[in-house]
Amino acid sequence: MPELVFFSGTMDCGKSTLALQIGHNRSARGLQGVIFTRDDRAGEGKLSSRLGLVTEAVEAGEGMDLYAYLVAQLSQGGRADYVIVDEAQFLAPDQIDQLARIVDDLDMDVFAFGITTDFRTKLFPGSQRLIELADRIEQLQVEALCWCGARATHNARTVGGEMVVEGEQVVVGDVNRPAEEIGYEVLCRRHHRRRMTSGSAQAGALSPDVLPVNHA
Repeated sequence: MPELVFFSGTMDCGKSTLALQIGHNRSARGLQGVIFTRDDRAGEGKLSSRLGLVTEAVEAGEGMDLYAYLVAQLSQGGRADYVIVDEAQFLAPDQIDQLARIVDDLDMDVFAFGITTDFRTKLFPGSQRLIELADRIEQLQVEALCWCGARATHNARTVGGEMVVEGEQVVVGDVNRPAEEIGYEVLCRRHHRRRMTSGSAQAGALSPDVLPVNHA
């Protein structure tokens, strides 16, 4: 039976890489898929991974009816055996409903990949709807790590190297950006609660307020 599967995880845990791999494996078996994405780091209409892999995709813009798009493609003689959706957290809840309809009415597997919570630890509306509707939810096995070495469970937004907890929910950025830019870092819950990024931890370790230890 076709399924709506939600692959979830933090940033930097290989979601886009797995999406590309699933597409490659099915293509190698003669299947054809449609890839949707939204606000990918590589630009509009791209699905890219941090490993440097990239492929063309359909930009699922605001207000786009994904179900109607598939029906139009099929009506014009196109072929689609499955659907891949990357950055699914950015989709509107009604677009997630359309993905479920693709599974139920068009008998296609839909593989959706996305972050569950934002930099404020709040659910993205698209991710929330996927949790509510998905036939199966898969936590990615490649664990992203906090700077302390613990499993990273939260996404932090940084501005000028400092963690922020206010602002618009969707601001496109990436990990490992220069400190002066808007960037993101994955943290364990403890250090997200303490707003302690790798940069602030290093600054604290080198702080002149730390008293030197003198040996007699």
